[in-house]
Amino acid sequence: MSGKSQSAFGRLWGGKRTSEPAQEETTLPEDAAVEPAEQAPAKKGWFSRLKQGLGKTSAKLTDGITGLFTKRKLEAATLDDLEDLLIEADLGVATAEKIIATLRKGRFDKDIGADDVRDVLKSEVERVLAPVAKPLVIDGTHKPHVILMVGVNGTGKTTTTGKLAAQFRAEGKKVMLAAGDTFRAAAVEQLRIWGERTGAAVVAGATGADAAGLVYDAFSRAREEGVDVLLVDTAGRLQNKEGLMEELAKIVRVLRKLDTRAPHSVLLVLDATTGQNALSQVEVFGDRAGVTGLVMTKLDGTARGGILVAISAKYGIPVHAIGVGESVEDLQPFDADEFAQAIAGS
Repeated sequence: MSGKSQSAFGRLWGGKRTSEPAQEETTLPEDAAVEPAEQAPAKKGWFSRLKQGLGKTSAKLTDGITGLFTKRKLEAATLDDLEDLLIEADLGVATAEKIIATLRKGRFDKDIGADDVRDVLKSEVERVLAPVAKPLVIDGTHKPHVILMVGVNGTGKTTTTGKLAAQFRAEGKKVMLAAGDTFRAAAVEQLRIWGERTGAAVVAGATGADAAGLVYDAFSRAREEGVDVLLVDTAGRLQNKEGLMEELAKIVRVLRKLDTRAPHSVLLVLDATTGQNALSQVEVFGDRAGVTGLVMTKLDGTARGGILVAISAKYGIPVHAIGVGESVEDLQPFDADEFAQAIAGS
């Protein structure tokens, strides 16, 4: 990997690490029982892990491209087959059409090989993703900077919240966690574990407590204690469940009673394995909660990683980080060039 593979902590938040408290390698799936942390084995470099994580997505594309292009002239029927392949890989119709147009314009009726097509694929994917690859900026004028974590059930919101807390703490920031998922006792317990690991205070209530009221109390306490970052975990909710979406909107309204600009960041956590359904999640959560940025998890082991390209082409929402594993360092800043290389098999 190039020189840009510096510490994830510095790249993700646009600053440098000021301290490095010891971190546990083991994290917990969102619905897992709490178990003692264990030391993980030595990890591969980030780009190697990214390529491995996107291996199924890349193989689906590169194997299909190799099957279509064997140093023969580019014909209309071959382009139609390639467009179908790109759409089936969840890259989106707009991106597929752009790739086809580029090939038709410069290569039609000429000899072309699989490597040529992969080069065009990489270039177009990077073109789409480069504008959205942005770090999450923590505004020091907000005390605290409130980050609201939202998404549907099972995307890994609580795990991602804990990983972010660990990374902020590694930068020397004072962090507080609000257990806004009051429906699941396991989520509250998991957040408490993260608080113990990172030295972050945790505000939690009884199971079934009013989430908006708890978040209000957490914000008030964070202000009093001079907290830099308040991370608010919320319950998973399907985007088509009106009652649950209204509860999320209520949390936003309550926060704005204390600060009209809060929440200062709203991160939608997306599960890469959901494919096309992620598009509707972006639209609905954007409308109801004012999503400011995306985190995509579970890219490892899915053949549907191309959905991030389709989302970026359609909505243009900043992508702050992606996850390809369970440990803290497996949540890393989003880099358009790295992602494009990995997905094109470069």
